[in-house]
Amino acid sequence: QVQLVESGGGLVQAGGSLRLSCASSETTLRMRSMGWYRQAPGKQRELVAAISSDGSTNYADSVKGRFTISRGNAKNTIYLQMNGLQVEDTAVYYCNANFVLLGGRWGQGTQVTVST
Repeated sequence: QVQLVESGGGLVQAGGSLRLSCASSETTLRMRSMGWYRQAPGKQRELVAAISSDGSTNYADSVKGRFTISRGNAKNTIYLQMNGLQVEDTAVYYCNANFVLLGGRWGQGTQVTVST
């Protein structure tokens, strides 16, 4: 059973920063991509940022210039550096891994709360 373990969420004031981490327990199967999604209360889950196996990245327009997704030295680990956080960024953030053979897998989610 593949597990995605997230960490780094918390409470921060507007304008502050947080860094999220996600590590996959599966280290041998090929991945197409890994990424971060978020879901705010009453809203649909949306893509925040993703990084493909070739290193290319994709960001939601709302976070461009503020958030940066990166991979660790171990390719089963990703990070999301979030700067200039806004109240609108408050949500549960989910890690996603898209495996070639297994399809998509989700982490349990980590809460990010931005206060005024």
